[in-house]
Amino acid sequence: MSRNSLFLDSSALFAGIVSADGAARVLLLLAEAGQVNLLVSERVIAEIERVIARKAPAVLNEVRQTILLAKVKILPDQEAVEVSEHLDWMSDPADVPILLAAMQGEVDFLMTLNRRHFIDDAQVAQHSGFRIGPPGDALAWVREKLR
Repeated sequence: MSRNSLFLDSSALFAGIVSADGAARVLLLLAEAGQVNLLVSERVIAEIERVIARKAPAVLNEVRQTILLAKVKILPDQEAVEVSEHLDWMSDPADVPILLAAMQGEVDFLMTLNRRHFIDDAQVAQHSGFRIGPPGDALAWVREKLR
């Protein structure tokens, strides 16, 4: 994967979709302009669509259009066997497929708002080999790279 690649978990993608001017939204716009590469997994898309369908079904088509415009690459979900081999990498095993998908995508940064399971858990970054942080940190990192 080319440099300046970021993986968005569902919390970060949701923030970019619903915010008019937050860091996650700026990164979606930078992706639309071809300045960064954004990746998600099939699981992230399914979770976003489930949440939007429940909370604001009228905007589901707009959500899909935003994802298309930002040229978000959708990675396949990991096989159950591979996930089960890495359950000890995180405090919440339910998030292991997200971490593995980001690793599969060879990203530079995993963008999330999930502090407890990703950001504050040092072993997650150690296993992954990439930066992990909230949208504001991801945007600051991208700005530094684009200088």
